[in-house]
Amino acid sequence: MVWGGNLTNIAVNTQAVGVERLYKPKPIMASFHGLWSLAGFVAAAIGSLMIGHAVPPGLHFLFIAAFILAGLAVSAGATVRADAGVDPNQPLFVKPDRELLGLGALAFCALICEGAMFDWSGVYFKKVVLADKNWVGAGYTAFMSTMALGRFGADWLAHRLGARRVIQLSGLATAMGLAVAVALPTLPTALLGFLLVGFGTSAVVPLVYSAAGRSTHMSAGMALAAVSTIGFAGFLLGPPFIGFVAGASSLRVSFGLIAVMGLAVSAVGSRVRV
Repeated sequence: MVWGGNLTNIAVNTQAVGVERLYKPKPIMASFHGLWSLAGFVAAAIGSLMIGHAVPPGLHFLFIAAFILAGLAVSAGATVRADAGVDPNQPLFVKPDRELLGLGALAFCALICEGAMFDWSGVYFKKVVLADKNWVGAGYTAFMSTMALGRFGADWLAHRLGARRVIQLSGLATAMGLAVAVALPTLPTALLGFLLVGFGTSAVVPLVYSAAGRSTHMSAGMALAAVSTIGFAGFLLGPPFIGFVAGASSLRVSFGLIAVMGLAVSAVGSRVRV
C-alpha cells in the first residue's frame, strides 16, 4: 500500500511540475499540496460519515475508487501529456546526481517531522500534555490546519523571498514549535507549538519537489521518483524511531530529537540549490 501510494505521489507531482512550467516563473507547486491537505480534511469527514452510517469498508473503498475514476475521466483531456525534461535518448535508469541526493536528504529530514506529527501527535497530547479526551486530537488538527494554510501562502513567499530562504525559515519554525511543545507541555503552549510545526513543514516538500522537477540530469518523473523515495524513507522511519526513543527514555525526549531534524532542514536547505 505504501509503495502504491508513492507511485501515485510521483505521478501527480510529475503532472504538477508540468503544469508549474506553464506558469513560469510563478511557482504553484505548494498550492497543489495545499489542495492535498484540504482533501485530507474532506477524507476525514467522509470517513466519519461512513463510520457513522456503518458502511462496510469494502463498499466505502469502492465508492471512493469510483469517485476518483470519475474525476480522472473528466480531467484526462486537460492533463500535460509529456513528462517535463524528457530526453528520448536518455537511458531508462540514471544514477541521481549530487543535487538530487541533497534534495532527497532535505525531503528525508522534513518528512521525519511530518511522520512524527501524523502518527504521534495524539499520543503526545494524551501522555505528555495530559489533555482531556475531548482535546487529544486538537494537536493534530492544529498541525494539519496550519500546514494547509501555509501551503497556500508558500508560493507567494517563495516568489518574493526565494525558495532557499523559505526552507531555512520553515526548518526554524518546525524546530521552534517542537521545542515549545517539549519545554512547556501544557494545552495552550503545546497547541501553539503544533501550529508552528504545521507552518514549518508546509512549504518544504512542495519546494523540494518543484526543484527536483527542474533537474537537468533526468526527466521530472525520474527525478521526483529518486527524491520522493529518499524522502518517504524518513516518513516511514520517523514514527518507529520516536517509539524506540520513547521506550528507552520518554516521549518528550523523542520529540526533542525530532526538533533537531527541523534544524537539519534549515542546515541542509542552506547548502542545496532549490
